[in-house]
Amino acid sequence: MKNLIVLLFVVSFYGNAQTIVQTQNGKVEGYSNGEVQIFKGIPFAQPPVDELRWKAPRPVHNWEGVKQAKEFGPSPIQNRPEPFLCWTEEFIAKPEPLSEDCLYLNVWTPTKGKDQKLPVFVWIYGGGLSSGSANCDIYDGQQMAEQGVVFVSLNYRVGVLGFMAHPELSKESGHDASGNYGFMDQLEGLKWIRKNIAAFGGDPKNVTIAGQSAGSFSVNAQIASPLASGYFNKAICQSGGILGGRLMQDLATAEEQGLRFMKSANATSIAELREMPAVQLQELSNNSNLGRFGVVLDNYFLPKDLFEHFKTGKQNQVKVLTGWVTGDANLLPMGEVTMESFTSMANERFGGNSDEFLKMFPAGNNEEALQSQQKMNLLSFAGLPSYLLGTYMDRDVWLYEFTHVPTDKPGFPNYGAFHTSEVPFALHTLDQWDRSWQAEERKLEDQMSAYWVNFAKTGNPNGEGLPQWSSYNQNEGKLLIFETGKLESNSKYLEEFRFITQN
Repeated sequence: MKNLIVLLFVVSFYGNAQTIVQTQNGKVEGYSNGEVQIFKGIPFAQPPVDELRWKAPRPVHNWEGVKQAKEFGPSPIQNRPEPFLCWTEEFIAKPEPLSEDCLYLNVWTPTKGKDQKLPVFVWIYGGGLSSGSANCDIYDGQQMAEQGVVFVSLNYRVGVLGFMAHPELSKESGHDASGNYGFMDQLEGLKWIRKNIAAFGGDPKNVTIAGQSAGSFSVNAQIASPLASGYFNKAICQSGGILGGRLMQDLATAEEQGLRFMKSANATSIAELREMPAVQLQELSNNSNLGRFGVVLDNYFLPKDLFEHFKTGKQNQVKVLTGWVTGDANLLPMGEVTMESFTSMANERFGGNSDEFLKMFPAGNNEEALQSQQKMNLLSFAGLPSYLLGTYMDRDVWLYEFTHVPTDKPGFPNYGAFHTSEVPFALHTLDQWDRSWQAEERKLEDQMSAYWVNFAKTGNPNGEGLPQWSSYNQNEGKLLIFETGKLESNSKYLEEFRFITQN
């Protein structure tokens, strides 16, 4: 009886909340769970199928009546999503449906915030630019919306359908470039947000884009792209970035990859490839001889000389919050590391400066050499892109390192502070992750998500009740260490970053 009374109160208090919203393309109907209204599977572009395969996204067509927006849209075509290693099902896209018709977004908005012009927080998923979806459990927007932001997650094309370049595609594009369609999808989502988010209570002039791993690569790409200018004013980059030089190739090299793919498909034209089933193309793309499809320096969406672009300040100058997880180091292949092999690498790579290098990355024995290689991997994969953003942006930048090892799951290996483990803390979605969380981890979740929300609201992560987080200063090199029981600013890695960038 008590539960029934509570339910009736919730319905009476929130029941009049409008869950039908008029967008510029038509009406959508979501649902309310009390404090938050949720709209899932809203189309933000035309389906990129048939003649629109491997083309920039087109604005969505208008529709009549009320479109139901209560379930996620399909995830992009990719290999069947399955849990692996440390990434349990909470971190993985739902196995179905997968479809080329995948350009949908989702909105969580506070029920009481429709007239407040709330800050907008846009989440871009990871997955190596070859997998992923906005429907992962740990990307749920409920808790972030309860903290006073309009939370948006969106899908984008991945893999061969999202990033393949080809001379024929470049010729037909009208701007002599191809590839990067997944990045263009993200931008199309931002364009939709500018036009429509006010109807959901959001402020189109206060937009933060955020992402982790390939999502961080994507945020970096939007920062770099002249086409994305003005569509966001803050950015959060978690564990990765294009300034690390990975998953990246120039247009000519990417077009050659596309030619090899066409040959492997026994096709002679893009028209023939567009007639082939998307699932077949995905299967063909798994040929390891083709390499991975990824970032293309096409001189259209992205500049041809990316580093010069940033060095000269031509990127979109926005406030940035960026950092990494200590387990990011495990993403790079390492092989057997010995004192001799590591010292030899140092001498070969750094020559006369190898002694200075070995002071920062010592290799007095095999165990020490292994630790130094892991440290190098960490800084190379995620640390350096964050440091370079801190160097090249003319606005405030906040850096962090997440070191907390999540509580054990019985019968499951302990992977330490693994790549992506910080996301549920930042997005306040520990309840979506099946672990027996400790009180100190709940506190860390509250603190970390509060920093993220504060940053989205004001451009500064600091706020009442939180340890002070200083913006990154080149002279002091302080970053915030996220660990249960001891959030602290620390001058860390500055000497190493300076050495690597100068050598």
